[in-house]
Amino acid sequence: MIYLKNLLFQDKFHSRWLILVIDLMVVLLSLWTSLYFKNRLQFDPISLYYMLFYCSNAVLVFMIMKIHTCIIRYSNTRDMMRILITVLASNVTFLLFYHLFFAFYLKIDVSGLMDVLLINFFITSSMLMCMRIIIKDVFKYIEATSYKVEKENVLIYGSNEPSILIKNALEAQKGFILNVQGFIDTGVDRISKCIEQKQVYPIKSIDMLKKRYDIKSMLITSEDIKIDGKRKAVEKCIELGIKVIIVPSSDQWINGKPNLNQFKDLKIEDLLERKPIKICNEHILDDIKGKRILITGAAGSIGSELVRQVLMYSPEFVVLCDRAETPLHDIQMEIEDGLYGNRTRIFIADIQNAGRIKTLFNLYRPQIVFHAAAYKHVPMMENNPTEAILTNVWGTKILADISIEFNVEKFVMISTDKAVRPTNIMGASKRIAEMYIQSLNNLLFEEHFFNSDPSKGNQTRFITTRFGNVLGSNGSVIPRFKAQIEKGGPVTVTHPDITRYFMTIPEAVQLVLEAAVMGKGGEIFLFDMGEPVKIADLAANMIKMAGLVPGKDIQIVYTGLRPGEKLYEELLNAEEEVIPTYNKDIKISKNIPVSYAKINNLIKDLLELNLHNEVDLMVSKMKTILPDYISNNSQYEKLDIKLIDKQMVN
Repeated sequence: MIYLKNLLFQDKFHSRWLILVIDLMVVLLSLWTSLYFKNRLQFDPISLYYMLFYCSNAVLVFMIMKIHTCIIRYSNTRDMMRILITVLASNVTFLLFYHLFFAFYLKIDVSGLMDVLLINFFITSSMLMCMRIIIKDVFKYIEATSYKVEKENVLIYGSNEPSILIKNALEAQKGFILNVQGFIDTGVDRISKCIEQKQVYPIKSIDMLKKRYDIKSMLITSEDIKIDGKRKAVEKCIELGIKVIIVPSSDQWINGKPNLNQFKDLKIEDLLERKPIKICNEHILDDIKGKRILITGAAGSIGSELVRQVLMYSPEFVVLCDRAETPLHDIQMEIEDGLYGNRTRIFIADIQNAGRIKTLFNLYRPQIVFHAAAYKHVPMMENNPTEAILTNVWGTKILADISIEFNVEKFVMISTDKAVRPTNIMGASKRIAEMYIQSLNNLLFEEHFFNSDPSKGNQTRFITTRFGNVLGSNGSVIPRFKAQIEKGGPVTVTHPDITRYFMTIPEAVQLVLEAAVMGKGGEIFLFDMGEPVKIADLAANMIKMAGLVPGKDIQIVYTGLRPGEKLYEELLNAEEEVIPTYNKDIKISKNIPVSYAKINNLIKDLLELNLHNEVDLMVSKMKTILPDYISNNSQYEKLDIKLIDKQMVN
């Protein structure tokens, strides 16, 4: 068997001339059979002429049509169609030649020729196609029995063309370790039917199939998995400990074949993703095309995605500003490897440094500013409140003020849901920044203040976008859980009931760009974050997706809320009203802006206390600015008690 396999799979054995000879032998046999049916083996000289001239004609037509050049073990429906066309062409050309030469020139009776050719067409076509099918099946059998590989039984979700293509591709590859046992589908009209000898099962049968065939994985196409049926199948697999594998679409296969290296395990992010967000790309293009764009925090998760997406709308150039050298270099290399390298400018700066930022504006004169630079990690900022104020508040003020000075058209600030009824330094600092941005916009449009030429009026529009956690961001919970699972656990969750909103980074940035187009100035845009996710459930699902059992293979340990951490995040204050927009995923928070003079003076007071390292006084001042800022599980809870006592005395 091994010798036969080696012989058959050598390319030199598959000489196209040998295949041509075999095809002609089939043609000869078919013609002989046709004449037998017609003349009952009573051959005459005319019959011999038939055979001689028909075979000669067939050689010419077959060589022109090149059906012998196809690799038989990869024959498909198109190859079968070529055989039909070739045999038909052979018969038609022979018929024309025979009428001209025998009937017209030699005056020989050719009656009955059509009957022979008609019979011959069906016999020849059938025999040529059957020969190829048999040879193909022999190849598959030899291939399957020659490679002693322990195969893994799998299911494929769906019974449509992409799913069948995956099944056929897997079976066609030698030495492939995946053995398809059936299809999973929700279509009632397909359940219990067979497709290419594989049955289609409902989702409820996955449990039975796992027990019967020891199913290890389910393959699923890289399309959106949140289609209801597909999502239910995925959740059932996770529950049963069946690994879910994402298969790339066929146009991404290497040389038309799926490669195991291209197969990816389902990530928890795939389960949390939502239906694609619809945005108006034409409006964004009109807003950005040909403009000079500045993106601060360009090396961060949101900032770098802003760079990628903004470049797609043909700006004049994009300035990437960040103080983190290595991540900024990484995003620069990524962009230069693509199509937009000549449209980027790199500027290393700290937004706390007003002189350096003014140099940037002098050099590049940005027309639109996307401000994504910020400190975002709650526990770190609880322990380093001075830096939170300097970057999130003072740095934002510097950027906003200089944007007005240089007549920037639009200033878009990225905020956070932690700014709503803040319980920590980070959230409070972002809320104060929101208030300053709103007050500044209100001042500019109502009083025409802070303008070098008041007669022209300053057109800078200040817009704030507010959303929750993004999937895959640096330091987020999902990479941490993944690392803990890889180490064998335990997985640490702060509280059994803690929930968070999640959104993918590309989704968040798409909505930021859409909100930037909508903004008239002074708005706080809120994004629809979907349903909150229980972090304990998230951890349990990630453990199951790794093929392990929560509480048995890997423990989930509750460590207690971290300093400043909330159980539940909010996107809106109770006092804020919501205004819908033309995009159902974007709403506007309506609130009364604080006066510019008041918030500006309060921020200066904060900076003064910061410079003297008066941390408790600085945090107390923040609580004065934000009456709803109540610390949670933090060293600054004592300041809340003092404020309450002070209010009671007064």
